[in-house]
Amino acid sequence: MRRGDQRSYGTRVLRAIGMLLLLPVFPVLHGQAKPRSRDLGVPFEGVPGQHNAITDVAGVEVGHATLIQGKGALVPGKGPIRTGVTAILPRGRENQQPVFAGWFSLNGNGEMTGTTWVEESGLLEGPVLITNTHSVGVVRDAAIQWMLEHQPGFRWALPVVAETYDGVLNDINGFHITSDHVFVALNGARGGRVVEGAVGGGTGMLCNGFKGGIGTSSRVTDSKYGGFTVGVLVQCNYGSRRGLRIAGVPVGQEFAAPMVCVAAKAPPTREWLRNIPRCDQQSSAREWPEREFGSIIIVVATDAPLLPHQLKRLVKRASLGLGREGSIASNSSGDIFVAFTTANGAATSDTALATVRMMSNERLDPLFTATVQATEEAITNAMIAAETMTGADDIRAYALPHARLSQILRKYNRYGP
Repeated sequence: MRRGDQRSYGTRVLRAIGMLLLLPVFPVLHGQAKPRSRDLGVPFEGVPGQHNAITDVAGVEVGHATLIQGKGALVPGKGPIRTGVTAILPRGRENQQPVFAGWFSLNGNGEMTGTTWVEESGLLEGPVLITNTHSVGVVRDAAIQWMLEHQPGFRWALPVVAETYDGVLNDINGFHITSDHVFVALNGARGGRVVEGAVGGGTGMLCNGFKGGIGTSSRVTDSKYGGFTVGVLVQCNYGSRRGLRIAGVPVGQEFAAPMVCVAAKAPPTREWLRNIPRCDQQSSAREWPEREFGSIIIVVATDAPLLPHQLKRLVKRASLGLGREGSIASNSSGDIFVAFTTANGAATSDTALATVRMMSNERLDPLFTATVQATEEAITNAMIAAETMTGADDIRAYALPHARLSQILRKYNRYGP
């Protein structure tokens, strides 16, 4: 065995040992059953795909790495830890061929790396990864390392890594995400049903004043419009409870007790969080956050033959789905979106001339509609799947109550398929 091969073999062995040590933190997620919005009678427009997920776009795979450790007062560098990584592979692990892509920033108080090259080239040349704000660097570096090991002829990469802030429930300045976690998410990516809620990059996130996280949905256009699929995945960490709307209903205004609160008698160790109400103050209508807070990352996938400029048009429509949920894209929110298509698979081959298919602009409206609808449902699914979580400094984020949501929908005559 050559010295280089020995070093590579040793690296793989060490990583395998590291992953075995991490396995208790990463439960088997694929196929895990959780209720979704439609199960609770939330009426949505449009026809979803088989799994009502981004993976309904053939070839797309999703993986999560989830870190949940510790409880009680925050001790920087030790925990509690409520964070993770989510990976989206446009053509799956076995096909690293680039895809046409476009991106859009509705409000730029956030980060998505690699987007200048997406804008310049019209291509997405690897996975999309989502994590917490202070782990973007390590996730980006690990993505390059993973691509080096999985892509023959690899020379360089500008990975697309996005973030939202989980520093309310998580020890975000403890830098607990490592390259091993990124490899777990990428190597564990699968098609089929996608587990939602407090998993992967969404583990410690809040959404519209409730517990948030990962959500997904899909739509299939009518056969007369090509029968194409649009899939959306969100990492939801934005908004205030007051503004939340579901299926057009002002759901957030129907809740009086605080949905984000401190479960302990001692105040949070972090001064900027000491205005959060206590959980035992049930008579308090004081909301936290009192205004929109946080960010949302939206990934849109389709199998429709679109060129990069059309994908940019498509991804902008995610903003309208976000608006249906009550977002105003506030000053402090990073609302950043990326879209890609799995069509035109041979277009990026290293040849002198490539032939591509392109939909007429006159036929894009059904895809725009599908994007708006799937974005709206994906955000709701993130909240429905999330479970109540208590994190750093005993700050508790309650899940959106399922039975109460159904009651509210009935009150406004919006319950049903």
